[in-house]
Order: sequence, then C-alpha cells, then structure tokens
Amino acid sequence: MARVPSAAAAQIGERIKKARTDRGWTQDVLAVESDIDSASIRSYENGRAMVSVKTLLQIATTLEKDPGWFLQEVTVEQFSQPREAAQS
Repeated sequence: MARVPSAAAAQIGERIKKARTDRGWTQDVLAVESDIDSASIRSYENGRAMVSVKTLLQIATTLEKDPGWFLQEVTVEQFSQPREAAQS
C-alpha cells in the first residue's frame, strides 16, 4: 500500500467512508466482507494511503458501488496536492 497523502487519496477515502456508512457498516465489517485489513481501510478513509485499483475494485464490489463512483470529481492535479487541499 503506497503512502500518498494527497487530496485525491482523501477524496477517494471520503467516498469509501460514505458508501460504508450508508450501509450501516463499521470499518471492521467492511474489512471482513472485502477481505482487506481493517488498518488499511482506516488509512484509505483517512486519506493517509492511496488505494490500489485492485483494492478499489474489491471495495466497490463489496459495497455494491460502481468503481467509477469513487473517482467522481477526482482530478489529476489532486494527486500532487496535499490531502488538506481536499478539505478546502
């Protein structure tokens, strides 16, 4: 898991959290259902780590979301912006 604290990572993480909480799931439930370590789920949701394509597909499938939904409004420029920029 690459440690990339970018605005893009933060925005994608926010979407993962929204999809998870919309289902009423905890991070631990998502971890078990998707077979992804719960510490990784926390890192993704907090924008401390950039989710890989494979992992994003696992999460999307588990949460029954189109993978593209997690990338809506993410721009190429956000990958070089600090994660704090996603909150402004």
